[in-house]
Amino acid sequence: MHVALAALFSAAFTIQPPATPKRPITDTYHRVTVTDDYRWLQNWNDPAVREWSEKENAYARQFLDHLPNVPALRSRVTEIMEAKTISYGGVQYRKGQLFALKRQPPKQQPMLIVLPSAQAVDQARVLVDPNAMDAKGGTIIDWFVPSADGKLLAVSLSHGGTESGDVHIFDVQTGKQTDEVIPRVNSGTAGGDLAWTSDSGGFFYTRHPHAGERPAADLDFYQQIYFHKLGTPTTSDSYELGQGFPRVAESQIEVDDRTGYALATVQFGDGGEFEHYLRPPTGTWKQLSHFKDGIIQVVFGPSDRLYLVSRKGAPRGRIESISLTDPDISRAQVVVPEGPDAIVTSFSVGRAKIVPTADRLYVEYQLGGPSELRVFDLDGHPLPPPQQLPVSSVYEVVKLEGNDVLFGNTSYLVPPGFYHFHAAENQVEKTALATVSPVNFSDIEVTREFATSKDGTKVPVNILFPKGTKLDGLNPTIAYGYGGFGISMTPAFSAVRHVLFEHGFVFAIANIRGGAEYGEAWHLAGNLTHKQNVFDDFAAAIELLIARRYTSPAHLATEGGSNGGLLMGATLTQHPDLMRCVVSHVGIYDMLRTEFSPNGAFNITEYGTVNNLAQFQALYAYSPYHHVKDGTKYPAALFLTGANDPRVDAMQSRKFVARLQAANASGEPILLRTSSDTGHGLDSPLSARIAETVDVYAFIFDRLRVFAGSRS
Repeated sequence: MHVALAALFSAAFTIQPPATPKRPITDTYHRVTVTDDYRWLQNWNDPAVREWSEKENAYARQFLDHLPNVPALRSRVTEIMEAKTISYGGVQYRKGQLFALKRQPPKQQPMLIVLPSAQAVDQARVLVDPNAMDAKGGTIIDWFVPSADGKLLAVSLSHGGTESGDVHIFDVQTGKQTDEVIPRVNSGTAGGDLAWTSDSGGFFYTRHPHAGERPAADLDFYQQIYFHKLGTPTTSDSYELGQGFPRVAESQIEVDDRTGYALATVQFGDGGEFEHYLRPPTGTWKQLSHFKDGIIQVVFGPSDRLYLVSRKGAPRGRIESISLTDPDISRAQVVVPEGPDAIVTSFSVGRAKIVPTADRLYVEYQLGGPSELRVFDLDGHPLPPPQQLPVSSVYEVVKLEGNDVLFGNTSYLVPPGFYHFHAAENQVEKTALATVSPVNFSDIEVTREFATSKDGTKVPVNILFPKGTKLDGLNPTIAYGYGGFGISMTPAFSAVRHVLFEHGFVFAIANIRGGAEYGEAWHLAGNLTHKQNVFDDFAAAIELLIARRYTSPAHLATEGGSNGGLLMGATLTQHPDLMRCVVSHVGIYDMLRTEFSPNGAFNITEYGTVNNLAQFQALYAYSPYHHVKDGTKYPAALFLTGANDPRVDAMQSRKFVARLQAANASGEPILLRTSSDTGHGLDSPLSARIAETVDVYAFIFDRLRVFAGSRS
């Protein structure tokens, strides 16, 4: 590197991090004694902890704010992220109207709109604008549900990243809010949902305990289902279901507009086990399936049929059908048998992955990362599918009239957009509900390779790079991964990612175990006592990038968030020589204390518990916090967290950073960036997302010695 250019980058960071006292506490698990020097950093109510966090933030800012690439990166990142590029999501259809979330930079948050069709965006009306409620962007739409007649709208609103949402009712014609507010419907731990009755006179909703009903430690647990009749006080709302549910139950509700039947889906924590309950319009709730039955999803179909996705004896899923009026899963008929690819299901509001229409079934399948939409008749015979983008992902299949659907489709190179599939003509029409990218990706190439993990498993790796990139081992590279909760890493478009490619970066996304890229077996091979497979898969992906000479350890950064933050922590402690720097967002690192945070209790079904010997042994064997070794030369690392995060307690980042700073012998910076007014990063204000992206890119550019003053 030219001497003058090299001088632009920071040398070994000479400013010392804040002093962090050790206050040892010992725990004994199954006759194993474990010392925790930084337990005191768990208590956010302790003024000493807040003072320490502020000092860590100041330390991080001393480094990040003075990086030479910051001005150029801030200019380019802001240019792209504030570009007046409109995007749409959360699309729902009711009575000839479409409802959607519209993101329109530079506004901080998406707005909720209504429009007559997917082509008539010029006729859209704004119904709910969080930006008008809170200029700083701190008010967030968690989700929304239109009434059956399309005249009213229930919207969960939360603040500051907490995801603790109250439901507000809006009149669709006027956009005005009614006086009815339903408190504590959504939480950042168990989520929440709502379903209108078929006459739109009221709705079923998830309810979390109110203050005084349970101890403070239980207010984010014991979610139940209640019913609210419009025009009545919430104190008159009636209990419906849930008194016998597990403490970590998470529920969703659906009502069939035609028959008035209600369906409740209950998940046991976050582990992917479900049970279902059915209620006729004038009857009481009856249990349809139990956790052990392997029924993952149930949806209403035509002709008084229910369609089920079962994984019992079919880890990739099969579709079955039973009678709505005389339901018995023991008499279920197989409609679509298990095949070589995995059926995708969803436990998100309004996101069912199998969609019955008048005469068809639309089913999303996973293909090892990419996904596609397939079509069957109601007897399970394959029909011609809609045309889709290559190496892409499908999202938000929306039933219209007859057999027509809208479906979202995107790829690494093509921005997201909704397409109208005209079933009778077998024609696909791109709609106006589509994003136009502020940058052109025609200069970028995508390839898929397969790494070989430690146990011989083949792991897909999606590799993006500028066309003409030389495989000489010198390319700055980011390896990204997640690997958990049955969440698949599907192709996704990111306009701001082009900033990396403008400077010669390679970007790789690994489809490691723990996700559902190859069905439930792929997920189970990476959870509980098998979690080490996830870390081995990611290490194999990195080693593939090095062996194929896309990059080398001196030119490699790794990045992940949440469960992917755990991946970053494990990779950092198990393979500190594989990368030059690490970026970890809202990660989990102390696996022995995770379950004692509110959302951590929901994660037991994925990670395990210290109360079980085999699970404790697995947790302790990979827990990043417990495998930091004094005197080790660790790579540079930037840890980012939000003080209001309801999903991953910020104490995880505090403790891990303190331990790393005490042990590190490399002289490389170990930084902690805590945002005081955000949570898990979901729908953070635009300004916060820009600031975070600039910090992350500037850190990576600096550590990988990439100059951002000009574009390659």
